[in-house]
Amino acid sequence: MTQGGFQFDLCGRNAYLEARGIKPPRFTKTGTTIAGLVFKDGVVLGADTRSTSDTTVADKNCEKIHYIAPNIYCCGAGTAADTENVTGMVSSSLELHRYATDRQTRVVTALTLLKSHLFKYQGHVSAALVLGGVDFKGPHLFTVYPHGSTDSLPYCTMGSGSLNAMAVFEDGFQEDMSEEDAKKLVARAIRSGIYNDLGSGSNVDLCIIYKDKVDYLRNYEYLMDTTFKRAHPVKYTPGTTAVIKEKVYKLRQEVAVIPGEPGEAMDTS
Repeated sequence: MTQGGFQFDLCGRNAYLEARGIKPPRFTKTGTTIAGLVFKDGVVLGADTRSTSDTTVADKNCEKIHYIAPNIYCCGAGTAADTENVTGMVSSSLELHRYATDRQTRVVTALTLLKSHLFKYQGHVSAALVLGGVDFKGPHLFTVYPHGSTDSLPYCTMGSGSLNAMAVFEDGFQEDMSEEDAKKLVARAIRSGIYNDLGSGSNVDLCIIYKDKVDYLRNYEYLMDTTFKRAHPVKYTPGTTAVIKEKVYKLRQEVAVIPGEPGEAMDTS
């Protein structure tokens, strides 16, 4: 029976090309700033909204905080397709588990499913995750690395802007912070990543998870120019093109008459 999974047929092709001096395909660089913090009554997750494809900004306002369960959310960094599919797969499995047991999902259950899947592929699934949630044992915050290793921390950051965000946390974190102070600190950490990392940018998203509810604050802070604040998607009448600005130039034709035979002239415009 054929086992599903990755195929590595192209590895031989890349080695063949490299042996002949031809540069093989390289990994596409990605960028993100994601962070999480445990406060007195729950967990605050934060993320920027810039999606990049190497040096190109693919999406200025994407969502990097993914739904896992009614009491659990997850921030994703790395390859967007990997983070969305891994979190979606785990979310589906946990929903079936809730139907079968009629119980609230534990955060450690989501953690186990995520790390088991990533460990199986040894880092080839490029998903770096910050998992946060609140269950009957209280608030929990975990980091999940692409190879499947995990940490349990009171605050954490991941992504290309993680060092900038971590500097803010190390300076401002305190035990048993209030909700408002926690939101401000996480937003400041994400802003630090946005302003100091080229792979991170645009706006700040926050997700506050309590024992009995979740507040998903989409675009909690707008950091872009005000021209970005428009309804999406913009709809135009078929067959028309939007005119951004208009400038009219008046052209004047000049005719020079050269002395000589009557009626002869030269256009010098």
